[in-house]
Amino acid sequence: MFNIISYLIFLLISFYITIDVGRRCYNSGKFYLDYLIHDSVLCLTINRILLGCYYLINLGYIAISLTTWDKVNNMEEMLSVTAIRIGNIMLILCVLHYINIFTLYFLRKNLTIK
Repeated sequence: MFNIISYLIFLLISFYITIDVGRRCYNSGKFYLDYLIHDSVLCLTINRILLGCYYLINLGYIAISLTTWDKVNNMEEMLSVTAIRIGNIMLILCVLHYINIFTLYFLRKNLTIK
């Protein structure tokens, strides 16, 4: 019973965080890419590809993390395991975001089209 509740809490929170962060990065990333590339069609294409990859990686990790879930026997374990799993999702989101930013930053001279 506790496993099902923790699965549902984990899925609801991690899906919300993943979708909300992806939407925010997509909307804000338009301006950064436009500054680098100066081609609105190419910027939109790159931004959509980044968003699609972001969703696939995060939702895939969420699905895989459910398969390695330990049995939860009480409320304390449920909260602990769920919090740790959600924390892992948030760390992955942070790492992916900074990898994208640093990659675009270091490649800006190659990407800048005037």
